[in-house]
Amino acid sequence: MSTVTTELVCPACHTSAGRATPVVPMRRPVPTVWLWSSPEAAIALGSRDLAIIFRTYRHLNGVSQDRLARILGYDKTYVSMIETRRRSINDIGARRHIARILGLPAHVLGVTDDDDADFAALVQFGDSTIRLAEIARQAGRAVDAVNELWPLVARLEARAADGHTERDVLVLLARARVSLGVSLGTILPEERLSSAARWTGKALLIADQLDDPIFLAHTLRMHGNELRKANHLPAAIARLCRAVALSVDNEGQGAALALLARAAGEHGDRRTFDGAIMRFADLLDREHTPGMLVNPFTFREIRARGLASTGRATEAARVMRTCLADPHTAPQWHIIEQVTAGQVHLQSGDRDSAREAFRTALTAAEVQRLPHQIQRIIRTARNGGLVETGDDGQAALLRLTHTLSHHLRTR
Repeated sequence: MSTVTTELVCPACHTSAGRATPVVPMRRPVPTVWLWSSPEAAIALGSRDLAIIFRTYRHLNGVSQDRLARILGYDKTYVSMIETRRRSINDIGARRHIARILGLPAHVLGVTDDDDADFAALVQFGDSTIRLAEIARQAGRAVDAVNELWPLVARLEARAADGHTERDVLVLLARARVSLGVSLGTILPEERLSSAARWTGKALLIADQLDDPIFLAHTLRMHGNELRKANHLPAAIARLCRAVALSVDNEGQGAALALLARAAGEHGDRRTFDGAIMRFADLLDREHTPGMLVNPFTFREIRARGLASTGRATEAARVMRTCLADPHTAPQWHIIEQVTAGQVHLQSGDRDSAREAFRTALTAAEVQRLPHQIQRIIRTARNGGLVETGDDGQAALLRLTHTLSHHLRTR
């Protein structure tokens, strides 16, 4: 049974019965997983009442009792009796048939699998798994985060495919997909960063269907940033602009503005960069509780990199001369800052300072297992004529690739 619900008419069944295939208007397929994530559907599933489930299913699909009866292989009168509770279905095989045909979570109709108890425990502790993985990633242990998240995502994906599509499972799956994508985006080399963006994109497919603007804004920020890293800059800017519009709290809006400024700078979009960085600065002046992205240290790096990328090397150098030490900033941000410093020094003609910044960043990036930061050093150094630094970076990248191959499970 496909997980896509269309017009609920089976041409093959009609043909085999010797009847002409009915002509029906074309509708865009509605994935069952989204259909049953609506609030109305969640209430119906929670009732575990087949009468309510039938009526809700028909309402959400816009189908009649007759059409529902045909897709189930029942008589219309039989469906009517079920909906009016004049007939009940106690047979496990019949309930399993209904669940399979309509794409319902089988356990909602009292059909349980042997591993339901294990899955319930997985859902119960899934939130803790994601939070611990996020802590590990922010502490510079993204490999550990990936290895923790992968089994959770794989299990949730499999169960969703089997029909376990309750709202809490979908939310957990979306959050796990986001966290996995961001963690992969930390440790994958540039040529594989599209894989990270695909995971956050899969999370966005769910987030777009849930009535939770805060989570949607978060997912848009993360997906937009992974698209940026994968060099899909116009798409990244579009997602991040939407995230800015949806974000209601200062930290969320500041994070969206920070990432938008970074993407616009890399795209050479001076107008969007200037607008985003100005709003980011205004918000930073009003926000007294530093966050992962909303703090003076990251603001300086993003501003300097954007200025350098939009042809304003002198202004970028002036920004980088403003020394800021922040022991609370995540390790990867200090590395990013050093690479940006090297870029700015090169554009300003200070090759010695650039070489020293790149050397510092290379050592730390190899320790923290950040291959795409090493690739950024290689590219920037070679473009600036620092051939030896580029060669050192290539050697470090080879060593790191070998190390990661032993620590990451096969994806």
